[in-house]
Amino acid sequence: MTQAELQMSAGIAGKVALVTGSIDGIGYATARALAAQGCHVLMHGLGDAAEIEAKRRALDAESAGTIRFNGADLSDLAQVQALFEAAERDLGPVDILVNNAVTRNFNSIEDLPVERWSYALAVNLTAPFRLVQLALPGMKARKWGRIISIASNWGLTGTVNRVDYVASKHGVIGLMRAAALEALPYGVTCNAICPGSTLTPHAERQVQDRMARDGKTWDAAAADLLAQRQPSGRFVKPSQVAGLITFLCSEAASEMTGAPVSIDGGWLTV
Repeated sequence: MTQAELQMSAGIAGKVALVTGSIDGIGYATARALAAQGCHVLMHGLGDAAEIEAKRRALDAESAGTIRFNGADLSDLAQVQALFEAAERDLGPVDILVNNAVTRNFNSIEDLPVERWSYALAVNLTAPFRLVQLALPGMKARKWGRIISIASNWGLTGTVNRVDYVASKHGVIGLMRAAALEALPYGVTCNAICPGSTLTPHAERQVQDRMARDGKTWDAAAADLLAQRQPSGRFVKPSQVAGLITFLCSEAASEMTGAPVSIDGGWLTV
């Protein structure tokens, strides 16, 4: 993040943000962007404890806010509630909720085991619903809140062999639309962001797989992957999605609610 980006104020210094799935990719970029605005941030995710702590300490050192971490399993509703309670206990009332954590499978409808479908819906849709349910009362009482859920362009269209992902991301968009209307009188906005192909660790693995399979350079393999759907020919950067989230938290976006907002290099224009 450049110095100029760090200096652009969204007017959210001192707000408390809970960002799920925030140890890498879009989630980490979001935690960093909000921390740079002076927010107190509860990071979340599953992974190597030492690596996560190093990232948390780095964010804590570079930001004006306080950074904490919680490793809740979002497929377990008791842990989802404990995650939210930890945010409010350690940092204060949650003002900004970013539902970013995701799991995905690559199976046809016939081949997807029912237990993996259930797990995907628990993490991708039920956990966001429960966190919205927990966050809304306090936000409504304070007459301010921002709820942002990361959907996908696959939440606006469809593809093969991704039934759990497509269905849950459609559900996330519906959740934000319904929540937006209920929160409308209270100064709380609820939006879904629909990124196109974004250079996350998942996308990096896809490029590396193509490199190994086809014997191509990284640039050539990435171009092949992007040619399938993204007219710009460029990956969306996690920092760009984080910048959009920061904007949606600002007063300038106070009349944006219930919207699926695409950031996709022109994907949905063709």
